[in-house]
Amino acid sequence: MEVKAITRYVRISPLKVRLVMDVVRGMPVDRALSTLQYMPQKAAREVARTIKSAAANAEHNFDMDPADLKITQIFADQGPVLKRFMPRARGMANHIRKPTTHITVIVDDGQTY
Repeated sequence: MEVKAITRYVRISPLKVRLVMDVVRGMPVDRALSTLQYMPQKAAREVARTIKSAAANAEHNFDMDPADLKITQIFADQGPVLKRFMPRARGMANHIRKPTTHITVIVDDGQTY
């Protein structure tokens, strides 16, 4: 049975999040969390948080064993972009784009119900 968790509006670029996701895609949940714990990227903390949430959803809502869970799908979609301006010399302004990301994790225990 598949269980899903979504974290929305994370203030990191989707491209940076996808680089971290590629490392843990297809791993068991406990191994993925231990791998993410030692990664220096800011996105690793957010991805780990979403994986923990998916595991907690599986355990609490469907009585699944967290040790049996495996990440079947993990992806990052682009969220809204916050647009800001920075004043520059001679009355000009530069655009500043602050992208957001929606992180989705789907875990499965490999059993059919």
